[in-house]
Amino acid sequence: MAESPVVLLRAHSRHAPWNARGLAAHATSLVDAAGFRPTNTSARAAPSARAIRFYVAQRLLDRPEGAGTTATYGYRHLLQLLAIKIRQREGQTLEVIKKELAGVSGEQLERRVATALAPALSHSADLTVQKEDTQPPADWRRIPVADGIELHVRTDTPAARDDAVVGMRDAIRAALGRSDIRS
Repeated sequence: MAESPVVLLRAHSRHAPWNARGLAAHATSLVDAAGFRPTNTSARAAPSARAIRFYVAQRLLDRPEGAGTTATYGYRHLLQLLAIKIRQREGQTLEVIKKELAGVSGEQLERRVATALAPALSHSADLTVQKEDTQPPADWRRIPVADGIELHVRTDTPAARDDAVVGMRDAIRAALGRSDIRS
C-alpha cells in the first residue's frame, strides 16, 4: 500500500536542521523532482541561500534559529519555501503569497505542499523502493573538502549535481572557517 503524500513529505524532516544553502539544496531537489517552473519570469525555479535570506527579510519565511552563519532552518521552513515555489509556479506574486501564508498552521501548510508534490513524492518513494530491492549498490562521488575530510554523495541523487556538490563543499569549508582551501 502506498504511503500518503503527507507521510512521504514528513520523511524529509529527518534531514533538518539545515543552513540556508542546505535548505535551498533540499528544496531544489524536491522542486526539480516535481518539475516546477514558475510562470513569473522574475522568479527562479530553484531557491538559493540568498533567496531564503530575502524571504526571511520579507517575512515570507519564519526567522531561523540563530543568526548569520549559525542560522538553522527546520521542517516548517522547508514547507514555507516549497509553498512559495508552488504558488510562484501558479503565477502568484510574493505579496499575494505572503498574505496567503500569514497565519497558516503547520498542518495546513504540510497538507497543501504534500498535495501539490504528491506525484513527485510518490514517484521518488517508488524509485527508492525499486533501487533498494532490485538495483545494485549505488555509486558514490567522493569530493575532497579539506585535509582529511571528504564529502561522499550518491551519484543517483539530485545532490550529486555539480552545483549542489560545490555548494555543499563550500558550506563545509565555511563551517570549518577555511574557505580559501582549493581542491
